[in-house]
Amino acid sequence: MKPQILKLIRSKLDLTQKQASEIIEVSDKTWQQWESGKTEMHPAYYSFLQEKLKEKINFDELTVQKTPQKQIFEGYSQNQISKNAEELAEITHIEERKDADRGDFKFIDLFAGIGGIRQSFEVNGGKCVFSSEIDPFAKFTYYTNFGVVPFGDITKVEATTIPQHDILCAGFPCQPFSHIGKREGFEHPTQGTMFHEIVRIIETKKTPVLFLENVPGLINHDDGNTLKVIIETLEDMGYKVHHTVLDASHFGIPQKRKRFYLVAFLNQNINFEFPKPPMISKDIGEVLESNITGYSISEHLQKSYLFKKDDGKPSLIDKNTTGPIKTLVSTYHKIQRLTGTFVKDGETGIRLLTTNECKAIMGFPKDFVIPVSRTQMYRQMGNSVVVPVVTKIAEQISLALKTAKQSTPQENFELELT
Repeated sequence: MKPQILKLIRSKLDLTQKQASEIIEVSDKTWQQWESGKTEMHPAYYSFLQEKLKEKINFDELTVQKTPQKQIFEGYSQNQISKNAEELAEITHIEERKDADRGDFKFIDLFAGIGGIRQSFEVNGGKCVFSSEIDPFAKFTYYTNFGVVPFGDITKVEATTIPQHDILCAGFPCQPFSHIGKREGFEHPTQGTMFHEIVRIIETKKTPVLFLENVPGLINHDDGNTLKVIIETLEDMGYKVHHTVLDASHFGIPQKRKRFYLVAFLNQNINFEFPKPPMISKDIGEVLESNITGYSISEHLQKSYLFKKDDGKPSLIDKNTTGPIKTLVSTYHKIQRLTGTFVKDGETGIRLLTTNECKAIMGFPKDFVIPVSRTQMYRQMGNSVVVPVVTKIAEQISLALKTAKQSTPQENFELELT
């Protein structure tokens, strides 16, 4: 009996694994093994189950829906990408650029992470022609989902080698500007200069449109001087700058996550507005999975750390919890006592968020593949953008470009855009 059928039966009757096992008088561990595929349910047990539930469910109509499988790129291993990153980046980018003209616009993806920004702009008709990411684990996740190995250290990439593009996208490093990390900004010896790498590229390529993402702490960093420098630099280069802060919880995501967004146009006549938050709320309980194994926090750690002191307690949630959770951070795997959010479930009664739950609170599609360790998964999700929010912004950028194109003579528009 296929495990999916057993899951479907439970889902239709809203049963836990323990309740289902009690119907046919087996242990809940036995049912778990059947449902996970570790062992196969004997036909006699399935007949017994049919007899017990024949008044509640039509077994003849039980079918597992087949969904189109997303293409997963497995040509290169994590080890190969780590050792031969630049060579594989060159090879995969050549292949990617073959159909670049099919998109409504071309964009580049800097500080790409696992591809959240790319996902958002592709949905809106864009074609990526260049990507860059320094972390080898993020590169592997990016390659697994998009078939392209990002180039590495952007400081070592000659701007002249980057293809012409309509939009530069960059979620430049969060840590230097975040109130969670060290607020070092431009004084940081490495990451603080990443904005200047963006400037170096747009000076050379005359990029028509910019999309930048960062933490909201950027606004007040260094008494506002950091943001002032960014805006003045772009305006001196001829850009019309728009910026705002948006909260993912206002876009149907069950997570409080505010982020700073900046959009800039070389064409001063383009009218742009950030998307108005639809104020759609979603409860965290709606995305939680049940009867999860393998993510539990040990009873020893709970007693000796999580609940030891009386200066505060971690946030505990379950399927009945309403509203969004606190911001998912890249250090979630370290089980921070006062800032973490944990689920009342699992073998010990309290567990970490699962991979699927993290994808849900970051807005990634269910078929997005995370091929790395759990620790790396938490780091990647905590450092990523919230896909639905960026998708809405990309939609507004695309709309602004199309509107400008319709109201401007074609030859003039092409001169301004390229």
